Formats: sequence, structure tokens, C-alpha cells
Amino acid sequence: MNRWMVLAAACAALPALADEAAIRKAVETKLGGTKIEGVQATPLPGIYEVRFRGTEGMRIIYADEQGAHIIVGEIIDLKTERNLTEDRLRRVSAISMDTLPYEFAIKVQRGSGKRSLVVFSDPYCPACFEFEKTLAQVDDITVYYFLYPVIRPERIDHSKSAWCSPDRVKAWLDLAQRRKPPAASPNCDTPIDKILALGSKLGIRSTPTLFFANGERVRGGVTLAQLRSHLDESGELKLKK
Repeated sequence: MNRWMVLAAACAALPALADEAAIRKAVETKLGGTKIEGVQATPLPGIYEVRFRGTEGMRIIYADEQGAHIIVGEIIDLKTERNLTEDRLRRVSAISMDTLPYEFAIKVQRGSGKRSLVVFSDPYCPACFEFEKTLAQVDDITVYYFLYPVIRPERIDHSKSAWCSPDRVKAWLDLAQRRKPPAASPNCDTPIDKILALGSKLGIRSTPTLFFANGERVRGGVTLAQLRSHLDESGELKLKK
């Protein structure tokens, strides 16, 4: 099904949900029995958000009041130029940040480190490589990298070598930003298998996958302006001692 975009300015008030059960039944039937996790009104009168989990994680499509028509695409608020679909996906895919095993991450801090970001990254993922250029322009940030080498599994030893290096931060950044394999042996005890299992449990199907301090998830890289906005909005990550 081709993606297409629904353009609309947000309305002042949300309409009441007409018949959630009817929408669920109609859409689940059309999607071959896929379980619908939520239905709620959108800013567009008569159009409802329908959430379900697909192979790429949480998905949002839209339906009319009877579930007779399905809309696949994104809702853009022209007044604010915000992608309302992306905003909702970040929120409904959010996780509890306290549940992440930060001892498995490589921690990179610049400046005060007051803003926080978790990145599941593969050094041989083209989007990760480009995102590193964006990330390098952000100051006062702490980045927790979870090494997630799924794009080129035959080169998993490069990620293991980064973890096994005396200076993990330098080794990882050399690999992620310059594709320079670390010199260290990959034969130390690494958490990479556990990270791969964690990523599967979290439904991470693409890299980079970003988690902000408020738990909101973004799949793929973002622009510098978007990154700064998300970081400012999400606040500071408070880890339990």
C-alpha cells in the first residue's frame, strides 16, 4: 500500500469517539485479525487513530467512524508544521528508561552532559553513520550507546573489539564516525548478545533507534533541529543510584 500524506490544521477541540468497538472490529477484520491496541479521536472530525503492532513495531493508521475506510499515511499540522503521527508514535512506543541496563552501554559525555540520549547503533548502518554527523554538533549531552550490530553481522567482531578496548569511547567513536576498526581483540566478555536480545524484546527493527529521557522512541536519524527540540522537550534522564 502506498504511503500518502493527510494535510490538515489541528482543530481546537477533539470530537467524541463515535463507536470504538465498531472501529476495532471492522479494522481488525480488514487487517486479517491483527489485534488493535487502541482507538482514539484525532484533530480531524470523523477520523480516528488506530494503533497496532506490526513487524516494524507500533504502527498507526486512520479510519472513519464506521471503519469503512482506512487511511495509511501521516497527519501534518500545517499551522505548527508538526508531524502529529510521528509525535504520537514517539509517545505510544515509549519505554521506562529505568529498565535499560546502562552497564551494557558505552557512555559518551560532552560538556555538562545535562541532556540525555540512548542510541541503539550499528557502525555499518548508513543512517547511523549520517546521524553521527548530526550528533557531533550537539553540546551538553550524554549519549548511551548500545552496540547493535545487525546490518553487517559478519563484522560483529568490530563492535566487540570496541567494547574490549582500553578506551571504549575512543574506539567506538572511531568505528561509528570513521569506520575505523579497533585494534583490540574481540575476545573479552561483551554484552552484545544480551543487547541483541534486549533489542528484540523492545521491538527494535531499525538503526539507529533513539530513546529520549522521557522514554519516547524515534526510529531512524533526525535533523539537527529535530534532535535539539526532542532533547529540550524530553528533559534530563534521572537514573536510579
